[in-house]
Amino acid sequence: MRAVETTLGVSLHPGGTHPGMGTHNCLLRLGPTTYLEVIAPDPDAARPAWPRWFGLDRLSASHPARLAGWVARCDDVHALTASCTETVGSVQAMTRGDLAWQITIRSDGELPLGGAAPALMEWKTQPHPAGNMPDVGCSLAGLTVFHPEPEQVQGLFLSMALQSPPPLHWSGEEPPYLVAALNTPHGQRVLDGRIPAGS
Repeated sequence: MRAVETTLGVSLHPGGTHPGMGTHNCLLRLGPTTYLEVIAPDPDAARPAWPRWFGLDRLSASHPARLAGWVARCDDVHALTASCTETVGSVQAMTRGDLAWQITIRSDGELPLGGAAPALMEWKTQPHPAGNMPDVGCSLAGLTVFHPEPEQVQGLFLSMALQSPPPLHWSGEEPPYLVAALNTPHGQRVLDGRIPAGS
């Protein structure tokens, strides 16, 4: 968390724990329906009997923070999951405090297409939780996706019928990665999935 705060120059808002996943998070409002989530294994929770989401189980406790994946909100997660041309996971019901949602999670805990494609989420509580987060003057300027096989990712984007899909580029010999530009009170800052936050 501190590495992300150092990179952005702002403080993150404490989130909470995720029963069943053994994780906890901190959050940063980026708009009325957009936020940045910093998520990690919860040291006070037992390790679940299944893989944690977002590929967390393959990371060591000392692994530096990085931009790993993204999530797209939808109105009918079951229908949209069925229309996808790639495996994005099965729909799981989740809660955190008084929040409830359904989200796609792969059985191996990994991210769709290495993080280039989003997990899908349908909120079951209203209003959107980002509206209740402290506004510290940050917003998302843009998200860019890089993948060694962009045509495969583009096909999945089309099957998801994303309203505003992010720009997609060839990553060359590099594995998939994301780059997010954020407007902050200190100017625009960049979270590059190839570079640990705070570097």
